Amino acid sequence: MGQEDLMGTAEDVADQFLRVTKQYLPHLARLCLISTFLEDGIRMWFQWNEQRDYIEATWSCGYFLATSFVLLNLLGQLVSVSGCVLILSRNFVQYACFGLFGIIALQTIAYSILWDLKFLMRNLALGGGLLLLLAESRSEGKSMFAGVPSMGESSPKQYMQLGGRVLLVLMFMTLLHFDASFFSILQNMVGTALIVLVAIGFKTKLAALTLVIWLLAINVYFNAFWTVPAYKPMHDFLKYDFFQTTSVIGGLLLVVALGPGGVSMDEKKKEW
Repeated sequence: MGQEDLMGTAEDVADQFLRVTKQYLPHLARLCLISTFLEDGIRMWFQWNEQRDYIEATWSCGYFLATSFVLLNLLGQLVSVSGCVLILSRNFVQYACFGLFGIIALQTIAYSILWDLKFLMRNLALGGGLLLLLAESRSEGKSMFAGVPSMGESSPKQYMQLGGRVLLVLMFMTLLHFDASFFSILQNMVGTALIVLVAIGFKTKLAALTLVIWLLAINVYFNAFWTVPAYKPMHDFLKYDFFQTTSVIGGLLLVVALGPGGVSMDEKKKEW
């Protein structure tokens, strides 16, 4: 079987998967995408003292200011959970996404993520998933005027999809292994190729679906927090990593379900 035949077979399998799951895939994608916000909100309720002590130690701001910040963060988590409910119910999605963007920005500053490149890139990837949700909500709003002539797809939506795709692939850059083993080199080469395909929007659905499968396997294998006792710090670290990765999987599933958008090679090929 030649390379073109193999690629054609893979695209046929992906198309068949989309036909079978098209009614459920967007809902699953949204649930995965907001999972980290739901988990974070629940964790804040049960780890009040730990969060306060961490802020006090990191910023040397004293007991009162640390408590005030954790209280503010807790109120933010209530907004976060409310935003998740709105997204799942498809109500006021744009306002909910802006609220979740605010939560990401607040936590990036408060937990010193700005100075940790790995976690900063993962937060940016999470923001990319929210950009795709915003683009999807614009599409739904536009569909209300389906019978009205238009000049084409709105540019903001196209560029939100492009920005979302580019930010999502930052997650995979944190998974690259810089050692000389054959498996690591092979994994880096294949992963980088898929990352580039998603970013430029070429064979996008197939590449994004392959990345979903790859990232799901890595997530379950390396971030198996359920195998670590709850009292150990590693349990919370792995759980945080697991749900952040799940959110990025949700963003990629949105790419699979909705396509790459107008600013992509897949769309340009139709014009050629």
